[in-house]
Amino acid sequence: MKKRTFTDRYVKILRAVALGLILSTTGTGAVWAADMSHGADNFYKSDKVDVQKVTFKNQYKMNIAGNLYLPKNMDQKQKHAAIIVGHPMGAVKEQSADLYAAKMAERGFVTLSVDLAFWGGSDGQPRNAVAPDIYAETFSAAADYLGTSPFADKDRIGVIGICGSGSFAISAAKIDPRLKAVTTVSMYDMGAANRNGLNHSLTLAQRKQIIAEAAEQRYVEFQGGAAKYTSGTVHEINEASSPIEREFYDFYRTPRGEFTPAGSSPLLTTHPTLSSNTKFMNFYPFNDIETISPRPLLFITGDQAHSKEFSEDAYKRAAEPKELYYVADAGHVDLYDRVELIPFDKIESFFKANLK
Repeated sequence: MKKRTFTDRYVKILRAVALGLILSTTGTGAVWAADMSHGADNFYKSDKVDVQKVTFKNQYKMNIAGNLYLPKNMDQKQKHAAIIVGHPMGAVKEQSADLYAAKMAERGFVTLSVDLAFWGGSDGQPRNAVAPDIYAETFSAAADYLGTSPFADKDRIGVIGICGSGSFAISAAKIDPRLKAVTTVSMYDMGAANRNGLNHSLTLAQRKQIIAEAAEQRYVEFQGGAAKYTSGTVHEINEASSPIEREFYDFYRTPRGEFTPAGSSPLLTTHPTLSSNTKFMNFYPFNDIETISPRPLLFITGDQAHSKEFSEDAYKRAAEPKELYYVADAGHVDLYDRVELIPFDKIESFFKANLK
């Protein structure tokens, strides 16, 4: 039987999406209708859990914003297993992380979705700055908060890291043994992605050019000039757009997943600052990943995901206990919000087995 490729799958998706094409009346191009297939439900609200907005300090005295999810039938006299959920890189907790937190709270866990420092409701200036060590610190700060709360058991705290937060969660777990079990979903190694590009498509010369441009931009900002932004999700797509650009656009630039946090602008969402983005060049989250053992690792990726190389690399380097779990016919962004594809049963069984 012929194996379907990433391109094959997205040709089918794009044909379906094309049926919903709406021509813009502003003359700026085309607006594509959101693909809501496979139960896409980023903004899911549950009537089985209570949600509280919380803030707490990280080790650098920065306020971290979170949404705390408590099962309505929770025994208030007991302490419970808890899960920290980190959002995709460039996103905020309202994009994917809240969905995972709500669904896992329905299954009996105390859950906490968080905004990484410099993003969403968390502190950090300039906004959208890249600081991988401080991103990782967000997970340890969340453990501080949960571990001192009356409802979470400090010895039963796990993590779900989505996209870039997968690599930040791994980085945190290497030096924080309180994180007892880690699941990554559609993980991006943000260091390797920036150093090498997908499938090692970035040359050393191109990398050095990016570094040089960022260094020059520091002079501009030091002298009071405006910040520049880079990468992230495109704001328009056309016939020449790549499948990956279309995939991210369908989530971040349509009602399916678009969310602009207070104080930001739709033009800035998903985009890190140019001068700080090179910090990822020095980020090596999978170095020493084997030292997390004997704490368990579960790497979840779509078998059609453009990012699966990162989960495969992490799995290869990690020590037991570990598992690499492929979701059939799923791409990278599919696992952000398509509840018919996200393996919640698998995630539940992983944490129930390892947070006890």
